[in-house]
Amino acid sequence: MEPLARVRIVMWQGASLWIVDAARAKSGETGRADFHSHHAIQVSLALGGWFRLDTQDAHVRSEVAAVAADTRHVIDAEGLTGIVFIEPESEAGRAITRRFFSERDLVPVETEVISDFRVRLAAACTAQDDRALVALGRELVSSLSAGAAVNDADPRIRKVIAWAAQQIDQSISLSDAVAVGGLSASRLRHLFVEQTGLPFKTYLLWLRLTRAVNVIAGGASLTQAAHEAGFSDSAHFSRTFRRMFGVPSAALRIV
Repeated sequence: MEPLARVRIVMWQGASLWIVDAARAKSGETGRADFHSHHAIQVSLALGGWFRLDTQDAHVRSEVAAVAADTRHVIDAEGLTGIVFIEPESEAGRAITRRFFSERDLVPVETEVISDFRVRLAAACTAQDDRALVALGRELVSSLSAGAAVNDADPRIRKVIAWAAQQIDQSISLSDAVAVGGLSASRLRHLFVEQTGLPFKTYLLWLRLTRAVNVIAGGASLTQAAHEAGFSDSAHFSRTFRRMFGVPSAALRIV
C-alpha cells in the first residue's frame, strides 16, 4: 500500500500532537481520509501545506480549524499539517468544547487565538526534539481553553475513566466498572453516556486505540501495539483505527 502520509506523534496527559506530511500520491490523489469520528476534539493547523475539513453539512478551509469530539468528518490535506487531539473529558477539553462548539461542531479558529504558534510549530518540526513539540502542544491547548468556565465532571465517572485507562491492556467488564464507581449497572450506563457522549464499551475501544497509538509512536509494530492495548488481534486494531481515524493504519508511515 502506498503511504498516504508520514506521521510523527508525541503524546502527553490528555492530548497528543500529530505532525502529518501528506504528499500527493503517484495517482494524483491527496491525503484524503474517509468519513470517520473519534472521541477527541481535533484542532488542525496548516504548517506549510493546506487542508480542508468537511462534516455532513459544513466545510472549512482555513489555516486553523477545530472539530468537536465524536463528530463525523473527513479531512483532505496536502503538505505539512499539525493535528492536536484533546480528550473532551479533560478540564481543557471541556473548556474548549464550551468555548468553540456551542453552536457548531466544525469551526475556523481565529489565528490570533494561537498567536504565532503555527510558525513556531513548523520550525520545531525540523528538529528531532519531542520535548519541544510537547511544550508547544501544551501551550496551544492552554491558549484554546483559556477563559472558558466549565462545570465539574462527575467524580464517579472520572474515577471509572482513570481506572479503565490503567487497566486497558486487560479484559474490562461493566461489572468491574460498577464496583469502581459505586453505582448500579443501569445508573453507570446512563451517567457514562451523559458525561462522555459514548457507551462504556465504545469508550473502552477508544482508550485501547489511543494506547496502541502511543505504543506505535514509541517504535513498536502494529501487531505488538494491538497486543499491548488489549485488542483481540491486529486485524481488530486495524478495523478500529480506520473507523476512528478514516485511514488504514498501514497507510501511515510513523516516523
